[in-house]
Parts: sequence; structure tokens; C-alpha cells
Amino acid sequence: MATYLPTLKQLQYLVALQDHGHFGRAAESCFVTQSTLSAGLRELETLIGVTLVERTRRVVRFTPLGERIAEKARRVLREADELGDMARAAGRPLSGEMRMSVIPTIAPFMLPRILPRLRRDYPDLKLFLREEPSGPACEGLHHGRADCVLLALPFACGEVDSEVLFEDRLFVAGAPDEMGDATLAMPAGEIDETRLLLLEDGHCLKDHALAACNRPEMRASAMMLGTSLHTLVQMVDNGLGLTLVPQMAVAAGLLEGTGVEVRPLVSDQA
Repeated sequence: MATYLPTLKQLQYLVALQDHGHFGRAAESCFVTQSTLSAGLRELETLIGVTLVERTRRVVRFTPLGERIAEKARRVLREADELGDMARAAGRPLSGEMRMSVIPTIAPFMLPRILPRLRRDYPDLKLFLREEPSGPACEGLHHGRADCVLLALPFACGEVDSEVLFEDRLFVAGAPDEMGDATLAMPAGEIDETRLLLLEDGHCLKDHALAACNRPEMRASAMMLGTSLHTLVQMVDNGLGLTLVPQMAVAAGLLEGTGVEVRPLVSDQA
């Protein structure tokens, strides 16, 4: 037995009528005559066997079931639009919608550099950005909330494809009297762990910093923790200790307006 399904055009008529509450205005929005729209809706009601709209001379009133079906029709039309976007995007790389998560230690320093280029080179790309730590970013990737993530490696993100974009070294940052005799570089072994300020748990830069210092087991009680690189820099500038910052952050002006000095970190891991 054949099953007859509503057409997208019929669903479009139904949604337009719900939006406008008037047959004439709904027909205009669909670029058809009022009689064409009315006939299409009657065909839809006949097809599914229920009354969707109560028609009077003065008002258009949806039945309770009609309201629910109209909302479902709206979702179907949205999905159909997405199918079209997918097909068009197949012939135009980096077009359509893309959801990207970026970790907080990269976002403020890299996005100002790459977003203008993306807008220039890929005008058909509609990019949705979300700033979040590495763990939630990877979770969003696996659950479909994100299409890609920009983070610092190494980080266990599960079974995903990855591409290394560039390498970025770590610098030791501190007030002049904290830097000791180091003039060109600072060996990891010379860093006093009791003076080391790091990001709080959840930020992969903290793990990278501890690994670079060859102290991945360092106790949290031995450190002062900050919520962002900007906070750490202010703490360092006020003589509270040393911290590690990525080169991209220094190049982007993270230390401007402070008295903080930096030295390249010398480590087998950095």
C-alpha cells in the first residue's frame, strides 16, 4: 500500500499561515495566490486526515493538533534547508555553517589574526565560535556540538582526525627580581615550584607547563592558580611569582603595559 507524504510546499504554506495568521499575507510571503495556498492546505488536511485550521470570515484559528503539526513542519523545512546547504558546500570548500571551539589560551591571541583572513578568503563560511577548555571542547566534538576544535597538543581528544598547524614554545615570565641570573634563557630545573603560578585545573596549558618543567606530579597546594593568562600576568607583575606563557601570547601583546620580563624555557619537553 502506497504511503503519500506531505510535500515541502504544503508544509511551507502551513508554516507561513501560522506566521502571518492571514491567508492573503501568507500567500504573498510564499509568492503564490491566496487560492493556491488555500488549496494546498486543504490537500494537506485531506492527505493526513485531520483539520489543521478552522476557517472563518474574520480569523484564522489553528487547531491544537494543527499548532503542533505546524511546529513539526517548521523543523522539517529547517532540515531540508540544511540538506541544501550540505549539497552546495560539497562544491565549495569552507562554505555554509561551521561550529568551532577554541581554548581560552589560544582564542584571544590567534583569532584576531585568522578571522579577517577567513572572512576574506571564504566569504560563504558562516563561523560559530565557542571558547571553552580542552575537555569540554573535545566532548562537544564527540557529541556533535562542534565541528572542529582548536587546542594545544598533546591532549587526549579521543578517536578524531587532527592536524598540527604550528609549534609554539613556552616562555618563563616574571618580574625582573624573580628572573635571577637568567639573561638569555631559563632552564626548567631552576624554576622554584613554590613560586610557580599556573592556570587552574581544566586548562591544558597547566599540564603542558608542568610537563615542560618535568614535574607533572606537582601538588596543587604548591602553586597559586589563575583563571586566565591575563590574570597570571597581573599576579606576576605584582611580584607573586613566575609563570609560563606561550610565545603567541607574548607576540600578541599580552605583556604590554607591565614590567614583566620573559626568557625562553629550556626543557627537553618544551
